[in-house]
Amino acid sequence: MIATDGSALKNTASFLEKNKGKKVFVEHEAKRFLKNAGLPVPNGMLVGKDGYIPSSNLAYPLAAKVSSSKITSKSDVGGIRLGLKNDVELKKAVSELLKIEYAEGVLVEEMAHEGIEVIIGGVIDKQFGPVVMFGLGGVFVELFKDIAFALAPLKEKDAFWLIQQVKGYKLLEGFRGKAAVDKDALIKTILTVSEIVASGHVEEIDLNPVALYQKGAMILDAKMKVSSKEK
Repeated sequence: MIATDGSALKNTASFLEKNKGKKVFVEHEAKRFLKNAGLPVPNGMLVGKDGYIPSSNLAYPLAAKVSSSKITSKSDVGGIRLGLKNDVELKKAVSELLKIEYAEGVLVEEMAHEGIEVIIGGVIDKQFGPVVMFGLGGVFVELFKDIAFALAPLKEKDAFWLIQQVKGYKLLEGFRGKAAVDKDALIKTILTVSEIVASGHVEEIDLNPVALYQKGAMILDAKMKVSSKEK
């Protein structure tokens, strides 16, 4: 049996209390929340607008991404640099990214291994209430349009049903020599998102993409919006 440890619900109220008045949480903020809820995110740090890069234990290669509450798509503004191999490349990338309009900082993270990319999300729908979404394709989900929905809160059997509804489900099982993904890690992530959105505190949460591996998973990007009912 796959079970969450309940930290998602405990963490949601605590996190929102500490960030009272804030409605939109950008990638590094959402990832900090998700990490506290027991989900896997890359090791990283935020570089401020001054461009100062503190010493860290992050291991190359690194990824650098522009951070801003006003930028909806980092890719569209050229706000991502991948495979940075040393301090010189990192410094150059940070300098370039901070020149992008509305840049508020730069998120620097250890590069994740390539995996099967999916999207996992949750939203409070005006008609149906809390809903969880799952799809294949990660950043290409709008192209593939291979997504499925389920009402939250979900139980383990509901999460398994949800992932089986997408046309590309065979990719998760292993396809053309590729190993099957860790479905336990996938289901745990879906159940955690279900808990978060079913709490009523979070209006929208988007994990896209999530990389799935033979063992484990990694949330590569995330954003979150607090319910308008929260004061």
